[in-house]
Amino acid sequence: MSNPVLQLVDITKTYFAGKPNQISVLDKADFSLQAGEIVGLIAPSGAGKSTLLQIAGLLDESTSGQVLINGAQANCGKDKARTRLRRQTIGFIYQFHHLLPEFSALENISMPQRANGVALRDANARSMELLGRVGLAQRADHRPAEMSGGEQQRVAFCRALANAPQILLADEPTGNLDPGTSDQVFAVLMDLVRETGMSALIATHNHELAAKMDRVIELRGGQVLAHQAS
Repeated sequence: MSNPVLQLVDITKTYFAGKPNQISVLDKADFSLQAGEIVGLIAPSGAGKSTLLQIAGLLDESTSGQVLINGAQANCGKDKARTRLRRQTIGFIYQFHHLLPEFSALENISMPQRANGVALRDANARSMELLGRVGLAQRADHRPAEMSGGEQQRVAFCRALANAPQILLADEPTGNLDPGTSDQVFAVLMDLVRETGMSALIATHNHELAAKMDRVIELRGGQVLAHQAS
C-alpha cells in the first residue's frame, strides 16, 4: 500500500501563557489522508480544527509530532523550503474568501500561479479555465465587491486550485453563506475536487455536508477520532 499523501503523527499543540497557564489544543493527534480521498472534519467551535488544518498545511508549527507529505517529513527544515512545498502541494480555502479587493477575479486566481513562476499568458488561461468550470467566466473582470458572496467563494475555490495542488485543506468553506447558497457552492467544490482527483480535508459544522464525503473524522479532546453516525 502506498504512503498517504498527508499524514499527521502524534501531533501536539500547546499554547504557553506562562506557567501554569498552558492550554493543550491537540494531544497526540493522528490522521492519514489517502490519494484521491475526501474527508470531512467535524468538531465544535474551539476544539482546534483550525489549528489542525494550519499545522497540516505547514502554516503553523506543532509543539511536537510529525507532518508527512508523500511519506517525507515536511514540518522541519527552513521556512523557505516549507513555503515552497506548501505553494506547490497544498491549496487552502477559508470561511471568508480573502480575495484581494483591488484586483479582478481573473487577477486573483492568476497571482498564486505567477508567484509559482507561471508565465502571465499561461496563468490567465488557467484562470479562465477554472472560472469556466464554476460558471463564472463572464465575471472574470469583476472585482470581489461586484460579486455575490457565493460568487466570491467560487473564485476563492479557483484560486486554491490554481496551482493544481495535490492536497486541498478547507476550513468551513461555506460557513459564511446562507444555507441555500452554501449547498450550491459546496456542490461546486465537491465537483471540482472529484474532477481533479486531488485529496481533500474539509472542516465543516454541517453534518449533512460532511456525510457526502468519503468518510468523516471528529476532533474531540485534542485527538482525531473516527466519527460514529448517530
